[in-house]
Amino acid sequence: MSVTQGSTAMTPAPLQKEEIRTILLASFATAVERADAFQIVARHLPEHAPSRVLVVGAGKAAAAMAAAVERAWPARRLEGLVITRYGHGVSTTQIEVVEAGHPVPDASGQAAAARILAMAHSLSAEDLLLVLISGGGSSLMTLPAQGLSIGDLKALNRELLRCGAPIAEMNAVRKHVSAISGGQLAAACAAPVEALIISDVTRDDPSAIASGPCAPDPTTYGQALAVLDRYAVAAPEAVHLHLQRGAQGLLPETPKPGDALFRRVTNRVIATPHESLVAAAHWFEARAIAAVILGDTVTGEAREVAKVYAALVREIRTYRQPWSAPVALISGGECTVTLAPQSAAGGRGGRCTEFLLALALELEGQEGVHALACDTDGIDGSEDNAGATLHPDSLARARAQGVDPAAALRSNDAWGFFHAVGDLVVTGPTRTNVNDYRVILVL
Repeated sequence: MSVTQGSTAMTPAPLQKEEIRTILLASFATAVERADAFQIVARHLPEHAPSRVLVVGAGKAAAAMAAAVERAWPARRLEGLVITRYGHGVSTTQIEVVEAGHPVPDASGQAAAARILAMAHSLSAEDLLLVLISGGGSSLMTLPAQGLSIGDLKALNRELLRCGAPIAEMNAVRKHVSAISGGQLAAACAAPVEALIISDVTRDDPSAIASGPCAPDPTTYGQALAVLDRYAVAAPEAVHLHLQRGAQGLLPETPKPGDALFRRVTNRVIATPHESLVAAAHWFEARAIAAVILGDTVTGEAREVAKVYAALVREIRTYRQPWSAPVALISGGECTVTLAPQSAAGGRGGRCTEFLLALALELEGQEGVHALACDTDGIDGSEDNAGATLHPDSLARARAQGVDPAAALRSNDAWGFFHAVGDLVVTGPTRTNVNDYRVILVL
């Protein structure tokens, strides 16, 4: 890229690595800001609401959403309770905030979910149930179905998180061991229901976000059992027996599409992963860097996705096809990581850092290629980082410190790799969640 002054062509000095890291981080901040509850909730609140409004919800953005409701309705008397992850709470004055366990549920989330269900039962047809939903709600608002315990659900969630199943299939199981998910919260009250949803799933399906507490559930007990079989999930015996009884018709199914109860229910998705990717693309374009959105529905094993993206980068670098550099390749979605047996010996990290480490090995120090992958909720996997950045010298710097990148990938220790080279991204809780954000900057 060059600029012309008069008759003299001048080539600007190459950007330094720290400048590029700043660019990548700023684009991520732009994507997160697009899903900020304080900027989006107010314009989606109902214009006319009855005198009694009960506000409940769950998710990593739930506390921020509740605070945004209070800010938008300063004169209204509100009541309610929302559940968020530990460390994700914000100050509220009327709506109670409870912090609970994620991704493995705990007793705090169970007790709060039971209270939410009891509150919903107290409403009449003249009231309004306002439900604030975001990613993470499946484990945060955990209420075991009759005959199951919180211990059963803890063990189940641990196994689901290890198996590599897509989130929609995991949620098919979660809905059928729950007394509040899969449309059951909406079914518990006689009042109209307005659910405001920040999406963290591909295709923004309300039934898949936080296991759809106010949405019709298209899945069945039989499908939940099939997920356990397909991924060899070592679920507790009580869970297997519960699902088998449901599949035999001995337990009531979750509310299904077409059920009359959903005539009084509105599920409104107010922030999506794609909108955040578009915001980041505009940020790059405003700085004369072409931006291409490769999709907000990218799924599959993180290391396999990295192979495909590395091939695309090589095509751009070698043939200037299908785009010429400089270009930012932006994508979202939620990859998976299937843990290797040796990862139990100390592997740390998440899908974003695993993607980047696999990408690094595929590119093997390709010049002019930098990348960032971060979870928009600020937490990637098992540690406190949102993700990391990748640079052409990342492999060389790691090896100079005695870190074997290939061994780190085999043991799912991407965190250890990026910690060693100092390229982790630590933001703290963002109090929103629109899935992962990835950008590969080809210069």
